[in-house]
Amino acid sequence: MAVKIVAGEFYATDEAVAITTVLGSCVSVCLYDVELGIGGMNHFMLPELQQGGGATPCSGVCNDDSQSCARYGSCAMRRLLEQLELLGASRKRLAAKLFGAGHVMASSTDIGGNNAAFAVDYLKKQGIPIVASDLGECCPRKVMFFPKTGRALVKRIRALHAGRN
Repeated sequence: MAVKIVAGEFYATDEAVAITTVLGSCVSVCLYDVELGIGGMNHFMLPELQQGGGATPCSGVCNDDSQSCARYGSCAMRRLLEQLELLGASRKRLAAKLFGAGHVMASSTDIGGNNAAFAVDYLKKQGIPIVASDLGECCPRKVMFFPKTGRALVKRIRALHAGRN
């Protein structure tokens, strides 16, 4: 069985399923408890909610049960960690795998780079080791994550951007 998530969603489980997504400049963080086989994945579009002139953590935005706030890394990470802990995972046993952050649109702003930097910094502050990553460059990716084992498969999708190097 496979569960597909899209931008703004996350999924956590203790079951033997695959979680899949397709990423461009977005980032997915895959977290798993290395002893218990509990894990999950998120898929976020921007590091933090933009309010007024700056970025702010979305603590006040995520008080309901909707997952829409998970479009922002600050909320997506918090919500995924909460769900993993509810399933019995321990932050002390978590490991992370990061994917995405492609520079897939012609723009002066490196949205993917900002997303990747946010994810790396967030995990560092939480004391969660990053054991694998495939971030940046110019290609979208399809990711399949198996939370029971922590295994992840990544396929780079180059055909979508024919003519770009």
